Amino acid sequence: MTFGEAFRSALEMILAHKLRAFFTILGTVVGVTFLIAVITLIEGMDAYITDEFAGQIFGVNSVMVRRSPSVTISGDPEYFRELRRRPSVRFEDAEWLAERVETPGTMAISSSSGGQVDGPVGRSISGVRITGASASFFRVRSMNVEQGRAFQQQEDEAGVPVAVIGRDVADGLFEGTNPLGKTIRIQSFPYQVIGVLERQGSLFGISMDNQVIAPARSAMNGYVNPRGVLDEIIYQVPEPRLLPGAQVEIEGWMRIRNGLRPNEPNNFEVETAEASLSFWTQITQVMLVALPGLVGISLVVGGVVIMNIMLVSVTERTREIGLRKSLGARRKDILRQFVIEAGTLAGMGGLIGIGLGGALAALVAAVSPLPAQLAPWSVLLGLALGVGVGITAGAYPAYRAAGLDPIEALGHE
Repeated sequence: MTFGEAFRSALEMILAHKLRAFFTILGTVVGVTFLIAVITLIEGMDAYITDEFAGQIFGVNSVMVRRSPSVTISGDPEYFRELRRRPSVRFEDAEWLAERVETPGTMAISSSSGGQVDGPVGRSISGVRITGASASFFRVRSMNVEQGRAFQQQEDEAGVPVAVIGRDVADGLFEGTNPLGKTIRIQSFPYQVIGVLERQGSLFGISMDNQVIAPARSAMNGYVNPRGVLDEIIYQVPEPRLLPGAQVEIEGWMRIRNGLRPNEPNNFEVETAEASLSFWTQITQVMLVALPGLVGISLVVGGVVIMNIMLVSVTERTREIGLRKSLGARRKDILRQFVIEAGTLAGMGGLIGIGLGGALAALVAAVSPLPAQLAPWSVLLGLALGVGVGITAGAYPAYRAAGLDPIEALGHE
């Protein structure tokens, strides 16, 4: 019996026992569906963070100076005590660095807090992210102004009370009317709206449009860190090749600024987007490593079901096997037929699982900002696992079928 004949025979048996085939492959379908859906969502989340928000959160081609890391994964209490002992990054540090850094680039600063923003006619929004920033902040964070304009360096230096608001703030306070030129109040301080940011969406359920950005000097004179404490200093270089040099230079100047001796560790953080995003890479790698174990439980169950059903099939078809052997079918022909039947069953389960997993991921993408990216390697992996489970589970029933004595098999009732 050729492979094609065995495959055709397997399809005929599956079509003849559709309900049995469905329950046989159910475990494989569930396992592969889970595998494909999770891998697709992980790939989508990875693209979502690195492509959509890397520039907004970390800045493209940027070095960031912070008091503590943007992401912390340590559970050591002493580590957190050391972070609290560190000096704050201040407005004066940014001015000091700006006078000394020689690598070509643009410096920006920001300091944020949460609070309430009041608009006209008693309207207000709470939980707004209020940021005091330099005029260059918009450029280094890849923020586009949809209406009006961003504030200029002269307005920042003069502490002019103007503000650029997010789309959620504009919709909540002005309800479809033009907000430009209108006055909002942040902790009783009046600011004139001069721009509205382009809609940015949300990140992990946190709206990136519920924010107000004002000149750093005016903000620090009032409600946002009046002592001049910054969240970060950002230094953006025009080309990626300049990034390592800028990082080394800024780190060196900050060590001098903080009076650190050569043998003392940094009491500040100098980060790049790549280093910050490596945390997410670590998470996805851990998830991908753990995934086979989670999927394996379902696939093992599916394999046991396939083996049991195939054993039942061997028992039911004992006379057929005896007849085929008496007509000249060899042991390896019977073995091949049952292995191919098991592999075909599980392969169909794998294909169904791939389709369902992709559909499930697409459904999540439709109701969230996460893109669904079906990786070709995950499709091959799902199909290979399905077929592999079927062949492995069908090996023993196939061996039993191939070992039947034709005379005894023909006499089986």
